[in-house]
Amino acid sequence: MSAHLAPAPLAPAPAPLAPAPAAAAPDSQPGTLVWEPAEGAARRGTVVLLPGRGENPAVYQRFGRRLAADGYGVHALGLGPDPAPADVTAAFAAVARQAPAPVVLAGSDTGALRALAAAREAGTRPDGLVLAALPLTAGAPAPDGWEEELAARTSCPAHRGVLTADPAFGRGRFADRVPDALLAPALNPALNPALNPALNPALNPAPAVAPAPLGEDGPPPASPGRLPVLVLHGAADPVAPPQAVREFAARLPAAVLVLVEDGRHDVLNDATHRSVAAQLVQWLERLRGGPDLPRLLTVEEPPR
Repeated sequence: MSAHLAPAPLAPAPAPLAPAPAAAAPDSQPGTLVWEPAEGAARRGTVVLLPGRGENPAVYQRFGRRLAADGYGVHALGLGPDPAPADVTAAFAAVARQAPAPVVLAGSDTGALRALAAAREAGTRPDGLVLAALPLTAGAPAPDGWEEELAARTSCPAHRGVLTADPAFGRGRFADRVPDALLAPALNPALNPALNPALNPALNPAPAVAPAPLGEDGPPPASPGRLPVLVLHGAADPVAPPQAVREFAARLPAAVLVLVEDGRHDVLNDATHRSVAAQLVQWLERLRGGPDLPRLLTVEEPPR
């Protein structure tokens, strides 16, 4: 009679790799925070983020950790409330020199407009833009008091707690008028060299007979007229009307627009932050395939 062999005990599952906590970036502006994937995890790309009115890098802790868990480093820039395009360009270039590609420039609220403005600068060569909560009106009515501002920003109780407890958060900044210099290129993308190749021949060279060899800086950037752009916006945003954002995205040749049902202004930190981060990761994965954003998934819901 053969002996009965007891099944071998299952080996414990390996612990998941945890993304590194936020840290100050070496050789960066004071206040910049960085979230990187866990040690040993593949680095799939980099997001350089510009906060908006009232915000600072610390309010993006949850966002940074989530993207880092998917392999994307996040650098939330601490450049102060009103950085010049040249300052954004210099900070972005410092990250892009040593960060894994693709490297995209992202912003929320006026940070999104500043990302657009920086993309007009010759020294900024992002692989794509992520524009969240674009404020495309100069004088939208400001919320009346802190509770109304919280309700305009987010319906997420956790994020409301973060904002309320942050002594560095600038309350009431929605009353600040959006600068005309930031609005003009966004309202008329035909005037923005980052989005219109005809206006920026230096970044849109005439096609050569044979491909030119790659230089020390790697391949040339995609044609600015085809710069991939992801636009994220809350469908119930009381600070930045969604219809203006729809019209803006429709004018761009390579834009993807994601509207969040019942989403408020702080779309990256609203109640649907997991779904928004998932959409951003899917777009980044497509960007890894090239500036034409090849499709990776087709979701079909058969009629029932």
